[in-house]
Amino acid sequence: MSSQPAPAPFQEPAQPSPRPVRVPEPPQPGRPRRWRIPALIAVIALGGLLYFALRPDAATKTGGGDVVQPAPVTAGRDVKPRIRLSGQTSARNFAQIMVPTFRGPDSGRDLTLMNAVKPGTFVNKGDIVAEFDAQTLLDHVDDVKDQVQQAENDVKKREAEQLVEWTSLQQSVKVAKADWDKALLDQRAAEVNTEIQREIARLRVEESEAAYKALIKELEDKKRSHAADLMILKITVKRQAIHLNNHVIDLPRFKVRAPMDGLAVMAQTFRGGENRSVQVGDQVFPGMQIMKIVDTRSMQLEALVSQADSDKFRVGQAAQIGVDAFPDLKFNGKIHSIGALATRSGTGESYWVRSVPVKIAIEGNDPRLIPDLSAWAFVDSAQQQLAQR
Repeated sequence: MSSQPAPAPFQEPAQPSPRPVRVPEPPQPGRPRRWRIPALIAVIALGGLLYFALRPDAATKTGGGDVVQPAPVTAGRDVKPRIRLSGQTSARNFAQIMVPTFRGPDSGRDLTLMNAVKPGTFVNKGDIVAEFDAQTLLDHVDDVKDQVQQAENDVKKREAEQLVEWTSLQQSVKVAKADWDKALLDQRAAEVNTEIQREIARLRVEESEAAYKALIKELEDKKRSHAADLMILKITVKRQAIHLNNHVIDLPRFKVRAPMDGLAVMAQTFRGGENRSVQVGDQVFPGMQIMKIVDTRSMQLEALVSQADSDKFRVGQAAQIGVDAFPDLKFNGKIHSIGALATRSGTGESYWVRSVPVKIAIEGNDPRLIPDLSAWAFVDSAQQQLAQR
């Protein structure tokens, strides 16, 4: 047997280990680029502008293909510069209805508006347009009549008392005169009396004479006193009569009548934190304006113009007027008044701005044209009108 080693068992060759394969990640959605949308809009807009700029009908051409140039502006009558004014309508002819001021001690008390015409009503001259509560005054008139009667009775009573007093005083004077005469007689018969008796008689004469003269002087003083007392009482009667007469005159004034034909427009008042029209039942005070009677045939536009533009306006300038509330309402007019002095426009930033009031008379009439409407006017420049002349 040979000594060769036994063959080793068969082994398969080792295979190389496979490399890891990288799996691709799913695609992530990219972030939207925000500049693309504005850029696209800008490109579209630029293309539109180029299209309108380069299209054939962009300019008006003549037969030869030249663009027609605009005619040059010429001075003089070809140009009519106009100025626009804004303001509100009012009436040139109107009458203010005020709360009457009464006489006497009751002149300052408030009144209650009991009745008034409806705003926008056309009234005729003499029509009752407002009526105030007069019951308090009627009661007071009755009291004053009683006071007048009482004063007259006081005069009669005082006259009777003075007559009694005067008669009694005259009787006292007669008695004093009789005592004086008796004392004189006693003094003449005292020749046979003693010296003491004659002295007593002389003193009685002097005493009775003094008493008589004192009563005569008192009579004159009492006459003047009686006359003064009667004068005071008669003055009281006259004063009460004047008081009564004042109220009698005031009573018809509680009914206010229209002084002219026109449109009734209620005044504005501040009550309850807001502006509102005067209404029936309101407490009003003497001198307060409650209404206007306006002549709608004399309407005008009141406006303010800057002081710097005041030289462009002249009385008699023509104007075209419109009302904001009624766009189809147009009127012709003329300036009839220009303020002589500039006034302040307001407070704050406009405090130093001065304005000149201008009033434009409106020609024509319309039921819709009433006061206190916002309106405008176009006025040709005065400088242009002067150049045309």
